[in-house]
Amino acid sequence: MKLNEYKQINELVYTETLPNGLSVFVVPKPGFYKKYAFFATDYGGVDRRFKLSDKWIDTPAGVAHFLEHKMFDTEDGNALEQLSENGASPNAYTGFDTTAYHFECIDKFEENLEILLNFVSVPYFTPESVEKEQGIIEQEIRMVEDDPHYCLYYGFLKSLFKENPIRDSVAGTVESIRQITAETLYDCHKVFYAPSNMALCVVGDVDPMMVCERAQKILPAGKSNIPLSDYGLPETLIPEAKEFTKTMEISLPVFLAGNKLTPAARGQDTLWQEIVGAIALEMLCGHSSKLYLRLYAEGLINADFSASFDSAAGIAYTVFGGETRDPGRVFEEVKNEVERFSTQNLDAGLFERTKKAAIGGHIRALNSFGVIASSVVEGHFRGFDPLEAPALLSKIRIEDISDYIKTNVVPENMAISVINPKIMR
Repeated sequence: MKLNEYKQINELVYTETLPNGLSVFVVPKPGFYKKYAFFATDYGGVDRRFKLSDKWIDTPAGVAHFLEHKMFDTEDGNALEQLSENGASPNAYTGFDTTAYHFECIDKFEENLEILLNFVSVPYFTPESVEKEQGIIEQEIRMVEDDPHYCLYYGFLKSLFKENPIRDSVAGTVESIRQITAETLYDCHKVFYAPSNMALCVVGDVDPMMVCERAQKILPAGKSNIPLSDYGLPETLIPEAKEFTKTMEISLPVFLAGNKLTPAARGQDTLWQEIVGAIALEMLCGHSSKLYLRLYAEGLINADFSASFDSAAGIAYTVFGGETRDPGRVFEEVKNEVERFSTQNLDAGLFERTKKAAIGGHIRALNSFGVIASSVVEGHFRGFDPLEAPALLSKIRIEDISDYIKTNVVPENMAISVINPKIMR
């Protein structure tokens, strides 16, 4: 196995690519009792149309999420129950472009790892179990459609994006999941759950060679072609709609606003864009910014207000928002601050403090085994090494922040999503 050493953050990572194409990462933590395993596929809610062997295949919205629900079913019972009975704490999630299964435990790690590798790699569906799950997920969909924050977020994404499937719910719709059959699930599992399209990361006091040996023993031996996903026609920087509004049962209005930007190419450029974007937005309207402190003092925003940079599935965007009694006013104030940042010199002291805080935040995040594992795997899928972030952060100049805001945070290209209360209180 190859050993990568990160001296600035005092971390080691063993890496190996197995003959079947599986990427394995082991982050040693000598002396720790807890162990953590994270097994994921480069497949999520946006991967609905894909090319395999010169053939384009279309699937209903929600298949990746449906698969995640059903993968715990085995011919002998339920893997979730097996892991829990074995002293592990298991869970899973489906994102825009990743589906992951993970657990942490203190004892019986090797046995639990084998359970994880087995149930994720061996699908078991029946028409009856699929029909039952359709009813369960339908209830889940109807529940989130009544959630103001869900409606706010997808209202924002639908305002920004015209083509990219990120604008649609990862869970799909009541109509789309009714089109999913056991055959659909088997076909998508065969394509996307091939070891060559997956990665395994283990964090803890474990033998790296043991992890590789278990994975090589349990997972399929053959190496498959990696599918190519189609995310629709390229997006322009102009939002699909300037505004989305809806009235729901909430006490105060909530809003999200932001704009699309040109995503970086795969690799470390993606990581650079993310960390520069995070610092730029923190300086612009983060909790230490002049704008935040002023709006907070005026009672226009509260500690719920935040800003971030996000990217997935070939797109990237900025987003900020929170609770406020006057979304329109806060929106205009942020746009005015963008204009000020674009025409005046930035505060060098704020820049240095924000950069140091970002480096500290990345280092503190390494205390979480789950954060380490998920960031390593998701970074791998997108072609970059997230453990290089602190080193890259040290190289950021104030000019990089200024250029980022001038180029990427464009007021005239912003969209806003607002959920208003039915009765103002």
